[in-house]
Amino acid sequence: MASVKTAILPVAGFGTRVLPATKSIPKEMLPIIDRPAIQYVVDEALQAGIEHIVFVTGRNKGAIEDYFDINYELEEALEKKGKLDIKARLETMRIPAGMSTFTRQQSALGLGHAVWCGRDVVGREPFAVLLPDVIIKSEKSCTAQMIEAYDKVGGNIIAVDQVPEEQVHKYGVISPVKRDGRLIEMNGMVEKPAKEEAPSNLKITGRYILQPEIFDLLEDQGPGAGNEIQLTDAMERLMKQQQFFAFEYEGQDYDCGSIAGYFETVFAHAADHPETAAMVKALAKKYA
Repeated sequence: MASVKTAILPVAGFGTRVLPATKSIPKEMLPIIDRPAIQYVVDEALQAGIEHIVFVTGRNKGAIEDYFDINYELEEALEKKGKLDIKARLETMRIPAGMSTFTRQQSALGLGHAVWCGRDVVGREPFAVLLPDVIIKSEKSCTAQMIEAYDKVGGNIIAVDQVPEEQVHKYGVISPVKRDGRLIEMNGMVEKPAKEEAPSNLKITGRYILQPEIFDLLEDQGPGAGNEIQLTDAMERLMKQQQFFAFEYEGQDYDCGSIAGYFETVFAHAADHPETAAMVKALAKKYA
């Protein structure tokens, strides 16, 4: 069984939920305290032992590639001013040379199409997909937890977490078959079901480990919801051929792709940051 060493990060979206902030700035570059959102997702992948990251970009996303490149002028200026601690911090956030690829999704045809655009880089190996709208705070990265589970059972794995039953209509949830600890064998997914029709309260969180056969299905996958090529549609087809598991990870996810979610993400991370934690408590009391 091949190990998971490659991750696809689909970063071609327009960020319509947080317009006009994302009119000229990629949503993935919106700051969460002292670094852009995309840095948290890349860190998660690298902490899990991912050896190559495939960024599927679109027009006006050049800032992402520039961010992960070396800025010689900036680093030289920091060194001359003696700000070596800041320079060192920038170096730790860099993706090592040769460990990233940027490929273009030329038309906004959906998440499934974006994942398919990474097929030639991934090849015929299992791979991870990390949605950049979702930042997950956890002691061990969510992707690392999933890879540990994958190394035991193989197949395809979808990250899930529990939500209150009255909120299941907001999410896609899985249909469980049987549970073994945090690993759950599953046989289906339902998008935004009514509470009384929901097969579970385990929502799909935006982290996946998939087998390369998904590319074959995405090749001829027709448009689905929103007239876009949906990854979930291809996964449901693959579920008829291969085993799928859900994995209830340890951690807390934050949707930074909406205005309210972005605010919560910033607030939660500021509450843990040594330079802002005290300020968060003071501001919470002030504006309560």
